Amino acid sequence: MKRPLADEIRPRTLDEVVGQRHLLAPGAVLRRLIEKGTDANMVFYGPSGTGKTTVANIIAEKTRKTLYRLNATTASLQDIKDIIADVGTLLAPGGILLYLDEIQYFNKKQQQSLLEFMENGKLTLIASTTENPYFYVYSALLSRSTVFEFKAVTAQEAEPAVLRALRLEQERSELPLAWDEALPRRIATACGGDVRKAINAVELLCQAAEVKKGTLFLTLEDLEQVAQRSAMRYDRDGDAHYDSLSALQKSIRGSDPDAAVHYLGRLLEAGDLLSPCRRLLVIAAEDVGLAYPMAIAITKACVDAALQVGLPEARLPLAEAAILLATAPKSNTAHNAIIAAMADLKAGRSGDIPRCLQNVHADTTGFDHQQHYLYPHDFPHRWVEQQYLPDALKDTRYYEWGDNKTEQAARLYWEKIKGRPL
Repeated sequence: MKRPLADEIRPRTLDEVVGQRHLLAPGAVLRRLIEKGTDANMVFYGPSGTGKTTVANIIAEKTRKTLYRLNATTASLQDIKDIIADVGTLLAPGGILLYLDEIQYFNKKQQQSLLEFMENGKLTLIASTTENPYFYVYSALLSRSTVFEFKAVTAQEAEPAVLRALRLEQERSELPLAWDEALPRRIATACGGDVRKAINAVELLCQAAEVKKGTLFLTLEDLEQVAQRSAMRYDRDGDAHYDSLSALQKSIRGSDPDAAVHYLGRLLEAGDLLSPCRRLLVIAAEDVGLAYPMAIAITKACVDAALQVGLPEARLPLAEAAILLATAPKSNTAHNAIIAAMADLKAGRSGDIPRCLQNVHADTTGFDHQQHYLYPHDFPHRWVEQQYLPDALKDTRYYEWGDNKTEQAARLYWEKIKGRPL
């Protein structure tokens, strides 16, 4: 059976690994550990196709331990027990090196089963994950391991690997193989930092290439179909989803409309309509807030329109909302006020509701038949001095006026009526 091209050209040495210079350059910590034949437990965290499995293979070749491989998407607790049963036997006289791919799919019990043998050094674990290990890996296991983060590969770093794959295909092709001069860089760019995806694209292009005048020619037009959305990294339940939403909100909070529509576009291009709708409504209240109170009403109208028309047209009202929010004045005073108030409540600081604010029906019982509530509309300017917070929180201030035009106008209005600085 023919081996996949990506496996056939997989690097055999650290110098051949694409990218990850922060980990593998001469003198880098991980490289020094590997060259010395480390027995350290490690977790490799990063996007797909960035060299995690390749580096684990290189480590395995340098160790004298028996190598076992498991993929957490298919492995069971029995698979772990079978491997551990070999510890100390002739099958693994020097101990075991377990390479566990996609560890985030192991539950707590499965991860815990490894701890005893990691502790006594009979099992060395190299785990890989595409998700944040601090969220998905059991803390006791994580405390016994060192996390190394693999970064997405740049187009410039991926291009030599693409060229190597093209030349290998060229050497073994029965017909002459040629390609557009711009093709290698376009493939490297389209892969979105995933070298495996780039190599797979080369393989597919070669398999689908048309014969023109006795030559197989790889075209940019074919690449567009093969690559499709490959440059997009997106998983509705993964880090990329939350990173995109976070980047959208932080771009709007930072008043950058260009970045705002870029990250909005990422979400919509992946077919996710609901998430940006919800986040834009949150942004309108959290980051624009009282500086421009109409922002939430306009955003709600844009969201309603987007949900009614659906994609692809939904991008238009959502872009309008994103740009409006990015260019609007900002205030988080309402956000800060409710956070501070809820912090007091969680800390047990509340107290009884003042008698004057209690439900009027309560006045029919008890010794105090008078509610003593002063109705503001009966007083000039619709305001009268009285206590609203419980006694335990009297004079507590949660809301601080923002420095924007709208809130400062309201502050001046109430300072005049109340006759004191606010």
